[in-house]
Amino acid sequence: MSEDKPSYPQTALRDMRDAIAKALAVMRAKGPSQIQFWFIALLIGIASGFAALLFRKGINWLQGAIYGTEDLSQLHSFASDLPWYWVLSVPVMGGLVVGVILNWFTPDGRVRSVADVIEGAALNEGRVERRAGWASAAASLVTLSTGGSTGREGPVVHLAAVISTWVSNRLHANGVTGRDLLGCAVAAAVSASFNAPIAGTLFALEVVLRHFAVHAFAPIAIAAAAGTVINRLEFGDVTEFTLVAEGALTFYVELPAFLLLGLVCGLVAAMMMRAIFMADDFGTWAQARLGIPPLFRPAIAGLMLGLLAIAFPHIIGVGYETTSMALTGQLLLWQAIVFTVLKVMAVAITMAGRMGGGVFSPALMVGALTGLSFGLIATSIFPDISGTATLYALAGMGAVAAAVLGAPISTTLIVFELTGDWQTGLAVMVAVSLSTALASRLVDRSFFLTLLERRGVHLAAGPQAYLLATVRVHQCYRKSDAPRAAPEDACRELINQGIYVSPNATLEKVMPMFDQHNLVFIPVVTLREELGPDLHGAVFQVDALRKFNAALAATAAEEHS
Repeated sequence: MSEDKPSYPQTALRDMRDAIAKALAVMRAKGPSQIQFWFIALLIGIASGFAALLFRKGINWLQGAIYGTEDLSQLHSFASDLPWYWVLSVPVMGGLVVGVILNWFTPDGRVRSVADVIEGAALNEGRVERRAGWASAAASLVTLSTGGSTGREGPVVHLAAVISTWVSNRLHANGVTGRDLLGCAVAAAVSASFNAPIAGTLFALEVVLRHFAVHAFAPIAIAAAAGTVINRLEFGDVTEFTLVAEGALTFYVELPAFLLLGLVCGLVAAMMMRAIFMADDFGTWAQARLGIPPLFRPAIAGLMLGLLAIAFPHIIGVGYETTSMALTGQLLLWQAIVFTVLKVMAVAITMAGRMGGGVFSPALMVGALTGLSFGLIATSIFPDISGTATLYALAGMGAVAAAVLGAPISTTLIVFELTGDWQTGLAVMVAVSLSTALASRLVDRSFFLTLLERRGVHLAAGPQAYLLATVRVHQCYRKSDAPRAAPEDACRELINQGIYVSPNATLEKVMPMFDQHNLVFIPVVTLREELGPDLHGAVFQVDALRKFNAALAATAAEEHS
């Protein structure tokens, strides 16, 4: 006689008991280490929050000593009353200091930025350059205090990444942990800058880590909250901009106007990014053609900024005063259009001059001016069914910034956290979606990814493209004395034809060689000046593909964990 099968309630009870036992086992095995990691994330969030706070205070102090005001929101008003020669000379002096800092403490005289943080997350196990990072923070501090027309959020993000890199090195963290710690630092820095913890969390996931893995969310959220608390302890629970009372949105009738605004903002964002890249190319060409030492490149850019600032002091510094004027409708149509063009020019000059700073705040200013211009025209044509022009300024601010940063989700949330109004948030979301979609077709998805693409770092195409650059030949080749090694005679013949790679070469270089020469293996050699090439073995196509597939699998596992 067969035994009676357990009833459904008994089976369910047994499964539940087994699940609880497994959960307790996981908590005993991994709980303490997980709690320890969250504690480290909290400490990184606090450190990054203080870094953002000190950077901001440093700009205020130095700016107050030079221009006579520590208030970023009143800079251009004070600059308007200064002698013209002071307005002209301050950016030049700042450029000279920046040139000295960058040429002494960086190998290439280039300011590190958010793009380098993204590259560090993808290709360097969550690490960035520390020495060059500190120098870049100092250079950006001087730039933003002496009239440079960029933003402070980019330098703060990289400064926070330097902090997380130090922690990762001390802990000997692997790639996954290093990237998580980097995300914590970035989230805290952005949250402290904007008093926006939700947006800071999603910015780290969306822009820097470029995935939304569940395992990374908790520590990053903890760090973002810590950064926000640091900001609020100093400045209180206030937003970066003071907005007018919410405007009426004639909801369904007016939404098509925000769709059109999104397309306009996408074009403006693309033109802004292309202007920066074109100015940088021209600056590099002129520097080489005229034999200008790299030390003086920032000073020349400072001279150009000073000349602009004599007539238009609105382009000096971060631009929060002009942004606030746009958001509160204090500008005329011609002023909004002219200031938009001048700000794009000033940002292009500053960044082409390698002076330092980021593009976040300039994008907000250009977007607010673009939105206000659009809103003033739209509300004058359809006054009976339109809201306020300031609502368009708010939507434009989010739309241009989202397109430049490649961050539609976090940028929408930043604007939403500034207003707290869901109807405004929906209008911004509509504009952001179209601006991002359009601009991403005109550049390589965002300003940061396009900047990396110009350096030969192919992150925009996804892991299947950039992971080849993370695997080196010495990780997957077969030595000459290994089983199933490549025949030495065949290797020597290929070497004589000039077909070989070094052990430190990446698969990004090797894989096209297999297709180009239709080979099964490629010799791996070290070149010696007198003795000729030293043969180590050969890298087989099948081994390279196996290693590449393993890297893809590891990336997919991290993104879905």
